[in-house]
Amino acid sequence: MLNLLKYTLLVAVIAAACLLFSNAKASEHSYIGSKKCRVCHIKEYRSWTETKMAKAFDILKPGQRKDIKLEHGLDPDKDYTKDAKCLACHTTGYGKPGGFADIETTPDLVGVGCEMCHGAGGTYVQDQYMSLKNKNYSKAELVAVGLIGEITARTCIDTCHNPDNPTAADPYDFKFEERKDQGLHEIFPLKYKHE
Repeated sequence: MLNLLKYTLLVAVIAAACLLFSNAKASEHSYIGSKKCRVCHIKEYRSWTETKMAKAFDILKPGQRKDIKLEHGLDPDKDYTKDAKCLACHTTGYGKPGGFADIETTPDLVGVGCEMCHGAGGTYVQDQYMSLKNKNYSKAELVAVGLIGEITARTCIDTCHNPDNPTAADPYDFKFEERKDQGLHEIFPLKYKHE
């Protein structure tokens, strides 16, 4: 009887630890919004606010980009701002921990924000990593906890710029180098080296 009690207690402790660990991991990699990035990266943030990526959510509204919607068989007068198929590519982190849920509760995650390219900031934007309190972190440390170290064509293709996109041309050919020059924020030299 004592062994059964010990075993039951051990199972309960392990289950509780697993639950705490999984919740901690989910919250660590949650989305925090581009406004948190602005604190240190103000020039990039300002530049991003003028991009198509920042304004991607607006395209989902009725009457916006009618020509493109008509060309691809979409109803130009329909409100797509609650359509899950659209939100995955026109918001930040839709369907993921801390990601866009709706315009009322997560307004800071509308549009294609910093974290769609750089990874969910819930882990790497902490005092011990990338913060105003710690300017001596290495990029490798941040990559180890969730930062996307190198943005490539795969970063874009795996999420949105692929043949599943209803406005994709047929055959689909995503021209990463050309598109990044059109749609991304300006890149400024960092004040501190993060080798």
